[in-house]
Amino acid sequence: MGHTVLEIATALGAKAVGAVDVLITGAAEPATAGPDDLALAMSAQYADGLAAGEARAAILWQGADWQELGLQAAIFVPRPRYAMSGLTSLLDQGPEIESGHHATAIIHETAVIGAGAAIGPYVVIGRDVVIGANARIDNHVSIAKDTIIGDDALVLAGVRIGAGVRIGNRFIAQPGGVVGSDGFSFVTPEKSTVEQARESLGKDVEAVDQSWTRIHSLGTVDIGDDVELGANVTIDRGTIRATVIKRGSKLDNQVHIGHNVEVGEDCLLCGQVGIAGSSRIGNRVVMAGQCGVSDNIFVGDDVVAGGATKIFTNAPAGRILLGAPAVKMESHVEMQKALRRLPRMAKQLADLKAALSAKD
Repeated sequence: MGHTVLEIATALGAKAVGAVDVLITGAAEPATAGPDDLALAMSAQYADGLAAGEARAAILWQGADWQELGLQAAIFVPRPRYAMSGLTSLLDQGPEIESGHHATAIIHETAVIGAGAAIGPYVVIGRDVVIGANARIDNHVSIAKDTIIGDDALVLAGVRIGAGVRIGNRFIAQPGGVVGSDGFSFVTPEKSTVEQARESLGKDVEAVDQSWTRIHSLGTVDIGDDVELGANVTIDRGTIRATVIKRGSKLDNQVHIGHNVEVGEDCLLCGQVGIAGSSRIGNRVVMAGQCGVSDNIFVGDDVVAGGATKIFTNAPAGRILLGAPAVKMESHVEMQKALRRLPRMAKQLADLKAALSAKD
């Protein structure tokens, strides 16, 4: 199996030159590319790597002399990194899930499975579940009662989907994710130390006996079209209303979404992001790894938060944030500069105090 250089270029909307009938079966970095690989030499810094490798064809930077580089064919793309999305999609064969329903799968008699769906080994599908056409459900997945999953879904090994969840088309869930677990919501009969701390803004509080009583989760999870969940993502169901992940959003590995949270369209939440209950995230928000969002706040459209940012208060649309607590990125940079100057300033102050003491 493979694709010619011309087929790849056509799929990418790019220009191909040279022996465009060269067959490509994989992609590789230039220095390690074999004769059947497409070398990814997208800037001039990869020229030496091409000489070290054995590639006959490559994706090259604009203006590169492909013949001088010893290639038989080349593809030129205007935006190399974007071309990577199309190339990898073309070459990715995906997981091996045999068509039909595996003999070990347990599918409730009331479940509706769409045409062309593939159900792998040891899958459990509950009562009144609806799974769309051409879905692929890998081994050891469980889907609880009344859940609906749209067309062309890919649900990989060990994913757990709770009851009543609603999922759109072209959903992707990497291994181990949990969608629709109960929210982490507990209350005490009397005012708890947590409530006292909120009211006092962190002053010492009076210790009281307290035991935690569960608030059950009666809501569900609604997920839009074209959403992708990374490995071990956890999304809690809402308490009364639904937890919502809107169209096109992508959640990286180990992201946690608390109960009643709403994540907008086309958001990108990177590894270990945590969003506490009832917060609302706008559209096209990007949060780098280990960002945290406090409960019951709003993060506006197009906010970008750098790694490990902790957002404790509402963030206006378009704000670029960094730090804990989060501030404008430019402010955070100035604060860090000032922090680095503190030892020198402390020494200067000590010297000044010593000089004044000597005069006395």
